[in-house]
Amino acid sequence: MCRWFAYVSEHEECLLEDVLITPAHSLSKQVHEHYLPKLLAHSPTNPHEQTNEAEITARNRLFNVDGFGIAWYTKARAEFEPHTNGYLPALYKKAQPPAHDLNFKSICADTATKCCFAHIRAATATPIVEVNNHPFVFGRHTFMHNGVVANFISISREMCKLMDDDCYANINGSTDSEHFAALYMTYLSAGKGKVAWDMQHPISAMRAAMLKTIETVISLQSRIVGREKFAASSLNLAATDGSQLVAFRFRNHDVEQPPSLYYSTTAGTTLNRKYPDHPDGKHNPHAHKQAHEHGKHIIVASEPSTYKKEEWDLIEKNHCLMYGVDEKLLVEEVKYPEEWNAKVSTVGF
Repeated sequence: MCRWFAYVSEHEECLLEDVLITPAHSLSKQVHEHYLPKLLAHSPTNPHEQTNEAEITARNRLFNVDGFGIAWYTKARAEFEPHTNGYLPALYKKAQPPAHDLNFKSICADTATKCCFAHIRAATATPIVEVNNHPFVFGRHTFMHNGVVANFISISREMCKLMDDDCYANINGSTDSEHFAALYMTYLSAGKGKVAWDMQHPISAMRAAMLKTIETVISLQSRIVGREKFAASSLNLAATDGSQLVAFRFRNHDVEQPPSLYYSTTAGTTLNRKYPDHPDGKHNPHAHKQAHEHGKHIIVASEPSTYKKEEWDLIEKNHCLMYGVDEKLLVEEVKYPEEWNAKVSTVGF
């Protein structure tokens, strides 16, 4: 199963090297190593029951060796084209692990941003090529996913029929994730195509578009594969417009867990060399500001990347996190009808 990291702040830039490379458990090192505190099962009869090791392994402890990608937001274009709408994502992808990519290290060493999405991939059934790596960009909007859309081959053609022409044309690869992203953008932009991709929408609209996409996928699975036969989907989803973030941790099954997903509103300070402390608890010789000076921010990540376990909270199964332009954080349950739940038990994704 893939791993990803998202950072959003209206006021505080992060250095990509600080958040993606420096920590002992940074995203670039989660290719083989995993840290999964607080990972509890969601049991209807015993909510405190520990998730069994087999299930944790199935959706979290895979080797993420099939490539990576990073999107970071910059105002560079707006400096040359005043009509450009603020921050836009720059994108770098490679079909190999990030640890030995010198270009990735160079970009991270000298790039600061107020918003970044980074992702390392464990491929399921699609080719290991750069276009299949996350994140996926539509104008100012960026999307990434950890998990799998079950029965994708059976429903993909019907998914495409529901997309507007521009969103469909923006699909460059063959993954379930990119198709999900295109359908999400169709709903978010109300089918208006590229002309709406540079618009900012309320965080509630982003949540609604994501949930509508999930509903569409499950409806197609039920209709095409069959109510008794379709499998559960793991949908750890994230989308941003550069200043807002919506994230889902979702799996439509009574007892099976989605992959891990955590959030923090304080770890950005520990991950920033300007401030005291260090993600590994080491001495930080670069600190020249006080912790209270750090701006508000949100980090959502598959796994914590600082040594302070208390900085991180697990997003519970079937919950949604929203961080809007008002910098208010809301985590709420995703309520859905019982018929969305798959009846087929699955061992893997």
